[in-house]
Amino acid sequence: MFSLQGKKAVVTGGGSGIGKAIALILAKQGAEVHVIELNEAQAQSTLDEINDNGNNGFSYACDVSDQQAVIKTFDQIGSLDILVNNAGIAHVGKADTTQEADFDRVMNVNVKGVYNCLFAAIPKLRLAGGGAIINMASIASLVGLPDRFVYSAAKGAVKAMTMSVAKDYINENIRCNSISPARVHTPFVDGFLAKNYPDQIPEMFEKLSKTQPIGRMGKPEEIGALALFLCSDEASFITGCDYPIDGGFTTLNN
Repeated sequence: MFSLQGKKAVVTGGGSGIGKAIALILAKQGAEVHVIELNEAQAQSTLDEINDNGNNGFSYACDVSDQQAVIKTFDQIGSLDILVNNAGIAHVGKADTTQEADFDRVMNVNVKGVYNCLFAAIPKLRLAGGGAIINMASIASLVGLPDRFVYSAAKGAVKAMTMSVAKDYINENIRCNSISPARVHTPFVDGFLAKNYPDQIPEMFEKLSKTQPIGRMGKPEEIGALALFLCSDEASFITGCDYPIDGGFTTLNN
């Protein structure tokens, strides 16, 4: 089950965290994985791990907010079966504390970046006779989170784009779903704590962990496992759906 033998997959933001976990599990299940990442060193690190495990991967340094660069990269990759739109950035701020430059930066990566990859990838999926798209949304698209104004707006747009793509391409054998994680323990979380709470890291880590009713943060590998399922032929009857993976946050946190 869940074999991706003979499939070609693209994972954006695959150099660390959730994106890296997804890239590794897709490769483990037999896919040829193409990692698109702004940070070339991080992309190479993921690629090395893929290849060291005897799997097949390639990496590309690319800014997903630059449409021409994205098109050029996808033209190098050619026909593909799976697209995982994972690249994204975070921002802390309310509507009246988010500066215009920060608003534009988040929207350019988290919304325009997803659009750019859809624009470039859908013709390549057609070449393969269809395929699967996963967009990384967030529980921020489902519930109100404090101090996450533009991030929530961007992830809400990602969720809406997912539904639109699922509707528009259902007759071309292209499925599109989104995943909405709660807090996941990634290098971003460690960096956030080190920067903002250098003298309280253990206490703040525990506090952030307990915002999920299940009592801990998610693991990148758990998001990867859900992505693998949605990419696989076993999920061929699933399209136009959003999957919260949140330790009970959206339904039990009241």
